Amino acid sequence: MAVERTLVILKPDAVQRGLTGEIMGRLERRGLKLVGLDMRTIPRDLAARHYAEHEGKPFYAGLIEYITSGPVVLMVLEGPQAVAVTRATMGKTNPVEAVSGTIRGDLGLMTGRNLIHGSDAPASAVREIALFFGDREPQSWERSVDPWILE
Repeated sequence: MAVERTLVILKPDAVQRGLTGEIMGRLERRGLKLVGLDMRTIPRDLAARHYAEHEGKPFYAGLIEYITSGPVVLMVLEGPQAVAVTRATMGKTNPVEAVSGTIRGDLGLMTGRNLIHGSDAPASAVREIALFFGDREPQSWERSVDPWILE
């Protein structure tokens, strides 16, 4: 079984609304394992590197302003197809289009305040984890319930 890692950011609106525990719980209940965790306010230069592919787009300045406006919770999650599982659990970027049962479908209202970021591909996850966790290797550990979750 190939295990993947993905970066998740619980954005400032999730923190301010007190939804971090619920969102983390949903991802853990899905079967993903938490192997890295941090809480901080993202500096502008780091936000610019993270969202570099959006530079020049009309929403870029607002995105940088928003993601740096308050504390976020950074997580590294691990599991089979962790990127795809996380993205399916998050729901579509626009919460109005996200189906019920997803994080954004149940808890979000507007695209610009959509609670959560998740890596969009395994290669992006590697880059983003390095960007936010640097040389701090996420924690490897054995979970006793894995035989009941994983085949």
